[in-house]
Amino acid sequence: MPCLNESETLATCVRKAKGFLARTGISGEVLIADNGSTDDSRRIAEALGARVISTQQKGYGAALIGGIEAARGQYTVMGDADDSYDFASIDQFIDRLRGGADLVIGNRFNRIQPGAMPLMHRYLGNPLLSFIGRLFFHIPVSDFHCGLRGFNTAKTRMLGLQTSGMEFASEMIVRSMLAGFRIAEVPITLYPDGRSRPPHLRSWRDGWRHLKFLLMYSPRWLYLVPGFLLLAVGLILAFALLSGPRELANIVLDLNTLLVACCLAIAGAQLVTFGALSRYFAMKSGFLPSPTSAKQMLRWANTERILQVGGALFFLGLTAFGYAVWSWARLDFGNLFDPFIPRILMLGLTGMVIGIQIAFAAFLFGIFDIGHMNRTQPYD
Repeated sequence: MPCLNESETLATCVRKAKGFLARTGISGEVLIADNGSTDDSRRIAEALGARVISTQQKGYGAALIGGIEAARGQYTVMGDADDSYDFASIDQFIDRLRGGADLVIGNRFNRIQPGAMPLMHRYLGNPLLSFIGRLFFHIPVSDFHCGLRGFNTAKTRMLGLQTSGMEFASEMIVRSMLAGFRIAEVPITLYPDGRSRPPHLRSWRDGWRHLKFLLMYSPRWLYLVPGFLLLAVGLILAFALLSGPRELANIVLDLNTLLVACCLAIAGAQLVTFGALSRYFAMKSGFLPSPTSAKQMLRWANTERILQVGGALFFLGLTAFGYAVWSWARLDFGNLFDPFIPRILMLGLTGMVIGIQIAFAAFLFGIFDIGHMNRTQPYD
């Protein structure tokens, strides 16, 4: 149990946990990961026979990481020390772990007691972030932020979990899924916590930290999906307007729209480039796995080939740009009566800019290899 000034409820939680161990005959211990309590939490826990360790780094995740490192059992069940979870009724967690699951997560949403969860968390924050987690990582978990969990202690240590804040809840699930762990979910009841003070959780700050973690661990959804969308819309619109204005639902799309389309294409290409580089760096660093398709792509991709692609796009753009300038020169750089010339000029500049982006990204791609040549990848 992570603990920071939980003297009001800690005794109840410890008694319930010890009662569970006595009832089931399981050889275990109650471990309190104290995160700098200034009240009587440590004294209360020790008086009731719990083992107390101190974690120096502040934060919910830091306390749990310290507790996981100190745990002695084959399986660990973690939960908040605010009496919102019933440690006397965790049989289903042990059953699932003994049945082969590596991580078992509680699902609170069908058993939330009145006053146990703020309405914003119940109907907006938790469901939305859990949906994003399922969408990004295809994880069959309905409640990403439930604090009552059981896991294989040794396997979880191998994940090398790092986040120190509330986003630790998301990191544990995502990293377990990426490592191929068997994940199970069991229904539990959430009770109103027994504290008279406000909770440590800060809704907007901690919600953002969860969302940021999910985005950073999914370059596909952070960069590639919006990037390809912008690139596709921009290029389709640009080439549709290359031959002249188009009328759409009584609206005339012309040069101004073409300029917007070119900007969309450039922004999309930049996001796709960021996405590819981020995915490559994540794979080389070992915090994301290397699927077969990605490995095959990397066998082809190197600095020279990517540089060739960027150079080819730049050359095509430069050709179009040169044609536009040459056509303008034939008019003694006077007024342009041919509407095709500014259109080809915009597309040419777009191709040149995208080509430059890709060319310099090729060198960054090569820089990522420096220092990773002999590193063992945990997912290999």
